[in-house]
Amino acid sequence: MPPEPWPRCPVIYEIYPRSFRDTTGSGTGDLQGVLNGLDHVADLGVDAIWIAPFYASTMEDGGYDIIDHCAVDPAMGDLDTVRRIIDRAHELGLRVLTDQVLNHTSYRNVWFEKSATRQDGFDDWYVWRDAKPDGTAPNNWMSYFGPPAWTWDHRREQYYWHQFLACQPNLNLRHEDVQAALKAQMRFWRDLGVDGFRMDAISAYLHDETFPDNPVATPDLRERVAGPSFSPYARQDHKYDLLPGDGAAYCDKVRDWAGEDAYLLGEINVGNKAVELARQFTEKGRLDTTYTIDFRERGFTPRVIADVLDRAARSGEPAGRLTMWLSSHDQARHVSIFGDGSARDARFLAMAAGCLPGPWLIFQGEELGLPQPDLSREETTDPFDLMFWPDGPGREGPRVPIPWTEEGNAFGFTSGTPWLPMRWSEGASVQAQSQDNGSVLNFYKILLRLRRAHRFADGRIEAIEAKDDLLYLRTSCDAASFVVAMNFGTGERPVSGITGGCLLATENAVSADRLPARAAGLWRLS
Repeated sequence: MPPEPWPRCPVIYEIYPRSFRDTTGSGTGDLQGVLNGLDHVADLGVDAIWIAPFYASTMEDGGYDIIDHCAVDPAMGDLDTVRRIIDRAHELGLRVLTDQVLNHTSYRNVWFEKSATRQDGFDDWYVWRDAKPDGTAPNNWMSYFGPPAWTWDHRREQYYWHQFLACQPNLNLRHEDVQAALKAQMRFWRDLGVDGFRMDAISAYLHDETFPDNPVATPDLRERVAGPSFSPYARQDHKYDLLPGDGAAYCDKVRDWAGEDAYLLGEINVGNKAVELARQFTEKGRLDTTYTIDFRERGFTPRVIADVLDRAARSGEPAGRLTMWLSSHDQARHVSIFGDGSARDARFLAMAAGCLPGPWLIFQGEELGLPQPDLSREETTDPFDLMFWPDGPGREGPRVPIPWTEEGNAFGFTSGTPWLPMRWSEGASVQAQSQDNGSVLNFYKILLRLRRAHRFADGRIEAIEAKDDLLYLRTSCDAASFVVAMNFGTGERPVSGITGGCLLATENAVSADRLPARAAGLWRLS
């Protein structure tokens, strides 16, 4: 049985199976590798794991182009291994989330094949439109990856809509038969024993069915649109291809399909008013929590953090509805984006994220302080990175397999050749850092232990102040009050007004009256 109940603000560890651990020598991670690595994850002190897609897929978009959502890709393993992962995770006190990609399927999915050939009542399972009289696309909508969002299918002599790659046609989520199929899909995994789901791209579910052209984005809006600012996608105000308000109400259905006791984590992948949308998606009877792209699009700075937290907690409710995160399987590793890639910055950024109120997402290898690897064009397979090479978002970098030992060029990940080259520095591995009390890995363990014991991320925000490079945050939970002070700057900064005992600091020189550069401290006031 799974651990009960869910904490208000759980720490969730994302596993990208292809890059976690390989047990067959193929060079690609697999589900047995996930099972073998669970002890490491549990030893960190997290509450749950989120396993990225392991379903049957063409792997044209890293597993998010799914052929069959109820089948395990043979390269990954089988359903019996999934059952053993769930059982072992529960034995270790870990809950299990799996991905649900309801927005689209692979174009190799049997549903799409039947829809494209108008078979067996599948005619309207996807979003099809006639061409304009001159043969051009139905409107001006652009895909998130940059090209037009419409692709011609000669079998129907119609265009189909895809918000992402052409190999990922959008499902018609308003269709009752589609909804019944998605409900059955989610119940399949709940019956297998998973404790909840991470809902991929949930803010992108619905669109305006009259299909008007999107207007031009204003300069201010363009800065907030998800994805690279130089992409054609950022030049539109996505007023009609994205209806997140309607999508929030759609979460009533998602909750019903998943069950009242399922933990639901939603990805809000729109950049405009994302925090306010997150509140709509987490209203009663909908999702438990969401994560937005604010930090990745606007920067992880005192001013942005204060703005996000203020907007998220304006009603004075306890934390929980907005999840903190800095890295994932499709975002470049944050220690290189928001820092210099050093162990010092890895500790600082861990504390800066882990001490904020709300759930916390940790991506595999983050606990090792892994920097963003450099990959050549020839080594890169991700379509988004290749589309804007060499200025793509860097999605392939975080997928470089993580190092387990110091041995050879594969660092204990595989006995074969890794599917992406591993050029980690000496001492980066789980093995090496486990033996070093001052390592990033051990700092994560200490931080997570304190977070669970004191519950400082569970409480209400009492005060928040961003001044230049400094951020002060005071929270309260039950009868306890806490202050975290962070110096994002490159020079030492004086601080004042902090009393009580210091629970944790990123550097020995941290005190109640001064913070070294790129340092943070956490104090319990009562």
